[in-house]
Order: sequence, then C-alpha cells, then structure tokens
Amino acid sequence: MIPSKYAPHLFSLVLSGLMSLIVAGISTYRAVGLVPDFSRMWVNAWLTAWVVAFPAVLLVTPVARRAVQMLVVKE
Repeated sequence: MIPSKYAPHLFSLVLSGLMSLIVAGISTYRAVGLVPDFSRMWVNAWLTAWVVAFPAVLLVTPVARRAVQMLVVKE
C-alpha cells in the first residue's frame, strides 16, 4: 500500500481524475452528442483535462483551504 504521508497527493490525484472525467464527459456530449466515436473522444478529452487538472488541484488547494478558513466561524 501507499504510505499515509502521500495521502494529500493521492487525494488530489483521485479528485482531479474523477472531476475531469465527469466534466470531459459532459463537455464532449454537449459538443458532439452520442456519436459512434463518443467513448474515444471522451477519453481523449479526459486525459487532456487531467493533465491540467491534477497540477491545478495541487496549486489551488492551499488557496481554497485559506478561503474556507476565512469563511467559517471558529467554534
């Protein structure tokens, strides 16, 4: 198994993979509909999106955490 110290990076990898998969699927469907080559186009769009999404999640996560800390009430 993977050591727990890598959990934040693994979480970012899984999150970015799933989110980009969903968004790429919706975007591909909206752009071309259910054409015979839909699956291939979806996977190509997803892989391209994931290459951008994973580093973006790594960079944006600290900013998002700080924003959430500023928005919530400390108990």
